[in-house]
Parts: sequence; C-alpha cells; structure tokens
Amino acid sequence: MKLTILGCHSATPRTNTNPTSQVLEIKNNMFLIDCGEGTQVELRRNKIKFSRIKHIFISHLHGDHYFGLVGLVNTFSLLTRETELHIYAPKGLKEVITLQMKLSSSWTNYPLIFHELSSKVSQLIYEDEKVEVHTIPLKHRIYTNGFLFKEKENERKLDINLVNEANIDKAYFRKLKQGFDVENEDGVLIANEKVTKDPLPAKSYAFCSDTVYNEEIIPIIKDCTVLYHESTFLDKNEDLCVPTKHSTARQAATIAKKANVETLILGHYSTRYNGYEEFKNEAQTVFEHTVLAKDGKVFNFD
Repeated sequence: MKLTILGCHSATPRTNTNPTSQVLEIKNNMFLIDCGEGTQVELRRNKIKFSRIKHIFISHLHGDHYFGLVGLVNTFSLLTRETELHIYAPKGLKEVITLQMKLSSSWTNYPLIFHELSSKVSQLIYEDEKVEVHTIPLKHRIYTNGFLFKEKENERKLDINLVNEANIDKAYFRKLKQGFDVENEDGVLIANEKVTKDPLPAKSYAFCSDTVYNEEIIPIIKDCTVLYHESTFLDKNEDLCVPTKHSTARQAATIAKKANVETLILGHYSTRYNGYEEFKNEAQTVFEHTVLAKDGKVFNFD
C-alpha cells in the first residue's frame, strides 16, 4: 500500500503549498482522492501515470478539494484517453462538471461515469476482487464524506518445498491458496496448514477531511492500518473549530487513539502557520505514532 501526497493544505494554493489531493495505490488499483487546484501538475511532478487513474473520490464540494477536476478531465481527453473514468462524489458535482463541458464544448471522448453520493450513513461504493471502498460520513459545513479503502483478506502463501514434498499437482495450487485441503497425486488428503503459510494481514486506509471532531466515525475506521485526519488548527486556535467545522491536531490524535489505528497522518493545515512540527508535537501527546503529510511525500506501508 503506497500513498503519495500531492497536496495537504487548506484554503488557497500558494507557490509552496497545494490544496488537498493524494493518490493511493492498493492491490494494483490507483485511486485519486480529492482533486484540488493544481492536482494534474503535481501528478506530473510525482511521475504518476494518468492512464492508471480510473477512479476518483471527491470528499465534498469546497473548491480546495475539487477545483482541479475539470482540468484533469479535459486533459484526459487531450491525451486521447479511451478508458472509463469513474467519479464518486456528492450529488451536484456531475451538474458542475457537465455544465463546464457543455459551455466550452469540451465533451470527453471517453466514458465519464458519475456515482453521486447523498447517504448520511456509511455505504459500500466500490468493490472488486481485492478491494472495497466505503464512505465515512463526516461533519462539515456542507455534505462531506471520508473514504475507507480496505483490502480483502489475502490468500494463503504456498511453502513450495513442502508442497512438492507432499506430491501435490499444480492444478490444486489455487485451492491451497484459498485455504482448502487437497488430495495429492497418491490420493492422500493433505491438510492445508501443513503446506501453506498464514497470509499477510489485510491493510486499510481511512481518509478523513474535512470534519469537526466526530467520534461517530470511530466504529467505521476501527483498527485501520493508516488514518489520514485533517488537522487544520493548533490548540491555540481551537475556538475556530466549531464555527468552521474543522479539527485540531490533538483532536485528530484522539480519534486515532480511540479507533486503535496503527498510524496517523496529519494534514489539511491552515496556511496561517509557518511550520508544521508543532502539529506533530501536539498530536503525539495523545497518539505517538503520528506523522506529517507534506506535499510530494510518499508513504509506503508494506
């Protein structure tokens, strides 16, 4: 599981900071999460292939989370894309994007498929044979979702030396990986655990931006491998959280601790601050395994 931070700041883009956008690579999928202004430039800067992006998840319709989308959609057309592009976003985004395309006569030459979200409870919105994606209802000034990306249970690993010693035909390797006992070429039933190893634990990634402190999300993200949680403010500006519906670094850490996640990534910093180490310092008083998102930073979770 690999996460590339394209932008992790709130409000307006600046010469050295980008609004929210990131790419998650999980089980051969490449998911784009939010698409703030300048996202396609950062995709190029980070050498991410546009053609691999087939699913885009937009948390809400504040500009710093989607103003880069119509440009990216248009660039895909200029690059003669043919592959379907699926966009999962709050109801209303389809109207915004299609109006822009209509008025500029810039219809795509590839299938553009919108999945409009309006549910206020968590729901499964994407699934393939290896990954599931669920919404995480958040509390912000407008309708907002986070997203939980979950690997499905991994297959068991063959101990090829033991498999060969047990005289098992290759035709049964798939069944072994799925956890079944199989007969060898002598007709003897071989117990699965004698020739396979336990699979690697399934990983999960929870993206939560933007939201006021909200313990209702804890059951959804419980025990996830990595949590990205907005941390717009430091403690000294906590009074701004309720009116703006944002969180502090310490509040993000509290959610991480109560949800028993393995790692917390902070982001969505207010540009009123000159540095970000204080965000980590405040969070680590509550949750030690805290790291900072930075534009262009890559996290690998093996």
